[in-house]
Amino acid sequence: MIAKTRAIVLHQIKYSDTGIVAQMYTRQSGRQSFLIRGMRNRKCGKHNVLFQPMFILDLVTYQKESRSMQMLKEFSVSYAPSGIYSDSFKNCISIFLAEVLSSVLREESANEPLFDYIEDSIHYFDKSTSGTPNFHIAFLSSLSGFLGFEPGRRTDDSEQYFDMLDGRFVTLPPVHGNYAPPGISGVLARFFSASFESAGDIPLTGSVRNEVLETILRYYSLHLPGLRKINSIGVMKEIFR
Repeated sequence: MIAKTRAIVLHQIKYSDTGIVAQMYTRQSGRQSFLIRGMRNRKCGKHNVLFQPMFILDLVTYQKESRSMQMLKEFSVSYAPSGIYSDSFKNCISIFLAEVLSSVLREESANEPLFDYIEDSIHYFDKSTSGTPNFHIAFLSSLSGFLGFEPGRRTDDSEQYFDMLDGRFVTLPPVHGNYAPPGISGVLARFFSASFESAGDIPLTGSVRNEVLETILRYYSLHLPGLRKINSIGVMKEIFR
């Protein structure tokens, strides 16, 4: 069956001497793997850049449910995030977020609101001129809602602890030990209720930003069993220390 869809590139790996396998998140079918032959030869190699993380492509595909990897018939650029790839900090953030998305996006079924959120976020981040150091935290804070474990909002300043198991702010530290301390919990409360624009105005030192990021990833791991270790977090800690 031939199908048309829009897709966000997450990751690619080499396949044979000249081909690649591209992991993409599609609007119509969720996460899918595509085998693309000849992409690393001289004739087609110039197109390989289009399969870098966060590029948005329009695809015409040969779909067959019994195959673990689908085949491309045609592809073209829907959106090229040139602002991300021309900025070293944005580029590092996009690689980190693509790695997180590669780990958490597992369903091979449509989730159009989730796709639209990621697509709109790429557009915003690509064009933004401020708030870059906080973008990845704001993105992950909102993404949790689309993945099914959006935390409850803090309703009172006395709720100083973020309970990561229950996903809510509480007045006393939970006995299970999976909670964030008051300072980090206060920062998280702001991110969980912030837009991308207002999140950029949250003042953070490098060390606090890294601790907040580690806490969010821990929160993700508690609610997504099997979440892989995010290797690029080391780079994030280094550039934003």
